Amino acid sequence: MSSRRSYLIRRVLHGFMALFIIATLLFFLFRLGLPDPTAALITEGLTPEERERIRASFGLDRPIWEQYFIYLANIVQGDFGYSFHYRAPVADIIWERLANTMILMLPAIVLAYGIGAPLGAWLSWRRGSRADTSGIFVGLMFRSAPMFWTGMIAILIFGIGLGWLPTSGMRTLPYEASGFLDKIFTLDFLHHLILPALVVALYYLGSPLLIMRNTMLEVYGEDFIEMARAKGLPERRILYAHAARNALLPVVTQLAVTIGLAAGGQVVVEVVFSWPGLGREILNSVRTSDFPLAQASFLVMAAFVITLNLLVDILYTMLDPRVSFK
Repeated sequence: MSSRRSYLIRRVLHGFMALFIIATLLFFLFRLGLPDPTAALITEGLTPEERERIRASFGLDRPIWEQYFIYLANIVQGDFGYSFHYRAPVADIIWERLANTMILMLPAIVLAYGIGAPLGAWLSWRRGSRADTSGIFVGLMFRSAPMFWTGMIAILIFGIGLGWLPTSGMRTLPYEASGFLDKIFTLDFLHHLILPALVVALYYLGSPLLIMRNTMLEVYGEDFIEMARAKGLPERRILYAHAARNALLPVVTQLAVTIGLAAGGQVVVEVVFSWPGLGREILNSVRTSDFPLAQASFLVMAAFVITLNLLVDILYTMLDPRVSFK
């Protein structure tokens, strides 16, 4: 067995172990930290027997250890349980909300990294100039500004003041859609997507910009850059074809972590813009003590982060042959 294959198998096993630990922690944290979820289902006038029947219907009358093993067995089968609040399968709720979140977050992240990484490389080339100082200031400003503040300013200017863009939801109500694709491939949907996606993109812009700039400054001191200059290659070719390629590894790492965290959405953005995504659903599930929905939502987030970290490790071995498989 090759060292590369052994390395990948170890990383996959570590990922499954991490998911097991996270699933266990989520089970006990929600059971110990949240009130009785059946309180919202039990109305006045019910007899003690009827109340116990409601608890038994959700399996909450069983010992905690038995609930735990049932919970693990169901996860292995892809069954996340039944939502206390929505009275519907958790999997159906999560995949719909996750899809809504990703169609907001992915364009925003692509925009942020597509602009931030090349801009960071260019700023490193103009180090110490007025453009460099301005670029760093803008990146730090949007990264440091609370996202709810940026969102409200965007709503105030483009939604209320100018009236150019809608400020809430994914579509103008009422609307009918026969499927997911019919819901998003419309001008009305794109109109609703612009403002929240722009706010998210501005927030994430600073990370690739600053990481790329600082890494490029380190790469400029390497011997192969001096060799390229000695050959008489143009500075722009040295910048993008040689230095930028070798400075991409930290940006790739940050991108994978950002996409993984994006699976849970940006709760603040989804609340401010009334976007029906997974982040807002997590907040609602905790408020309503909906154990199955809350547990599954956080577990999906963890699975995204772990999977993307594994993909980053694989990309590292492709981008940098010096990476060890030990």
